[in-house]
Amino acid sequence: MSNKSQYPTYQPIPTTTVTMDNPAMTRSTSSADDGDQTGAGALPSTYSSQQLMPPSDSDSVDDTERQRQRQNSATIDCAPGARRCVTRSQWFTVGVLCFVNLINYMDRFTIAGVLEDIQKDFQMPDDDAGLLQTVFVLSYMVCAPIFGYLGDRYSRRWIMAIGVLLWSTTTLLGSFMTGSGWFMTFRALVGIGEASYSTIAPTIISDLFVHDLRSKMLAVFYFAIPVGSGFGYIVGSETAHLAGNWRWALRVTPILGIAAVALILLIKDPERGESEGSHNLSTTTYTEDIKYLVKNRSFMLSTAGFTCVAFVAGALAWWGPKFIYLGLKMQPGNENLIQNDVSFKFGAITMIAGIIGVPLGSFLSTKLAKSFPTADPLICAFGLILSVPLMTGAMIIVSDNTVATYILIFFGQLSLNMNWAIVADILLYVVVPTRRSTAEAFQILISHALGDAGSPYLVGVVSSYYIYKYCIVSSDTDLTKFEALQYALFSTCFVEVLGGIFFLITAAFIISDKRKASQAIRDGHQAVPNHAPVDIDEIS
Repeated sequence: MSNKSQYPTYQPIPTTTVTMDNPAMTRSTSSADDGDQTGAGALPSTYSSQQLMPPSDSDSVDDTERQRQRQNSATIDCAPGARRCVTRSQWFTVGVLCFVNLINYMDRFTIAGVLEDIQKDFQMPDDDAGLLQTVFVLSYMVCAPIFGYLGDRYSRRWIMAIGVLLWSTTTLLGSFMTGSGWFMTFRALVGIGEASYSTIAPTIISDLFVHDLRSKMLAVFYFAIPVGSGFGYIVGSETAHLAGNWRWALRVTPILGIAAVALILLIKDPERGESEGSHNLSTTTYTEDIKYLVKNRSFMLSTAGFTCVAFVAGALAWWGPKFIYLGLKMQPGNENLIQNDVSFKFGAITMIAGIIGVPLGSFLSTKLAKSFPTADPLICAFGLILSVPLMTGAMIIVSDNTVATYILIFFGQLSLNMNWAIVADILLYVVVPTRRSTAEAFQILISHALGDAGSPYLVGVVSSYYIYKYCIVSSDTDLTKFEALQYALFSTCFVEVLGGIFFLITAAFIISDKRKASQAIRDGHQAVPNHAPVDIDEIS
C-alpha cells in the first residue's frame, strides 16, 4: 500500500505520475518497462513529489530550501529531463575510479607476465607458482566482507584511500623479498588492500547514475579490468626486460598507487541511493543483509555464473602466457622464442578484447533489453558458451598455427569480457542501495573462493601431477610441460558451460527480483516526513 493511501490528508506536489518518479522502476539499462526516463544520472525530475506533505504545511517549504535540495543533487548543472547530463564532478569521480581500477589489475597480472623468471629465481614448481595467485585471492576474498560492511556505513572515500595505500606499499616491499615464503606473504597482504577498493567503487557509481547511463559508466569502469590486465603483462615483461630484473616490474604500480590515493581524497562520495532519489532507507544489521542476499535468487544465481567466469579468467590469465609460449616453441623455427615477446602479445590481445568486449556487452544489454527484459543474463550465458569452442580450438592448434591461435584467443576473451559490466549492473538493480556494498563483497567472496582463488593452483597441481606421471616416458621436457598444461587447462571449458547454465536459470527470476528492489526504493523515498524510515525487510 502506498503512503498516499495511508495518509489521505497528505497530497503530493503536482507533477508527473508517481510511477515515473521512481527511476528504480526502470532498469539501469533501457528495458521494455522503462517508460519515459528522466535524465540518466540525474535525480528524477519529479523528485519533489516524493516529499508528501499536508496541504496546510505546503507553504512552509520555501524556494530556498528546495533550491538547497536541488544543489545537493548529483546533477546541479543539468536541465530538467536531460537524458545524458553528467557534471564535471561526476566525470572526475568516474575517471579516478577507472584509473585506480586500471592500476589495480595491472598490479594483479604483472607477476603473470614475468612468472617464468620468478619460478627460476625461487625454484618454484607449477603448483607453488599457482599458489602465488591463490594466496593473494584468498586474502582478497576474506577481507571483502569486512570492507563491504564498512562501505555501507562509513566514508567510502577514506576506506578506498587507505586500501590503495596499503596495497601499493606491500607490492613495493614484496619486490625486495629474497625468499619465496616472504614473497608469498606480501602477495597475500596486497589482497587486503585491493579488497577495499573493488568492493566499494561500483557502489559509488550506482549512487551517481541511473538508467542506461549507469550501465555505460559501469562499462567504462569495468573496461579497465581487461585493459589493466593487458597492461600488467606488457609493463611486467617489458620492465623486466629493460631492467634485466623481474623485481623492477613490481615497482611501477606502487608509484601510480600513491598518486591514486591523492586523487581518491578529492572525489565525490554521494549519499547512498542518491541517484534514485532515495534518502529514507534504513541501515539494517549485517545478519539481515546476508539473509536478504541469500534469498535474492537473481543475485545468487548470477553470482554463481560469475564465479565460473572468475574461475576461467583466473586460470587463463595466470597460465595463458606460459602455455602459449610452450606451444609456440613446438613449431619449427621457434626454438629461440622469448617468453617476454609472448607475454607482450598476450597482453595486447587481452587489452583489445577488453576494449571491444566490455562495451559490446553493455551495448547489447541496452539495445536488446528494450524488447527482451531478460536480455542481461542471456547475453552473459551466450558469451560464456560461445567462448568454449574458441578457447578449446586455441589450445589444440597452438603448436601448429600461431596466427589462428591468437585470433581464437582474442574472440574467446572478447566473449568472456561481455560479462563484466552486465553482472555488475544486475547486482545493482536487484539489490537495494543500503546493501550494495555488502552484496559486492559477498559476490567477491563467493566468486573468488570458488573461482580464481583455486583455479591457478588447481591447474598447477594437475599439470605437476601429469609431469610427475609421464616425465619418465617423455624425453622432451618442453613437450611434457606443454601437454601437462594443455590437459589441465581443458578443465576451464567445462566450467564455462556450467556458468552459462547458471545465467540461463537467472533469466527466470530477474524480472521479479528487480521489481522487489524497485518497490523498496520507491517506498523508501515516499516515506512521510517526521516518520520512521521504511524498513526494507518489510518489502524485500
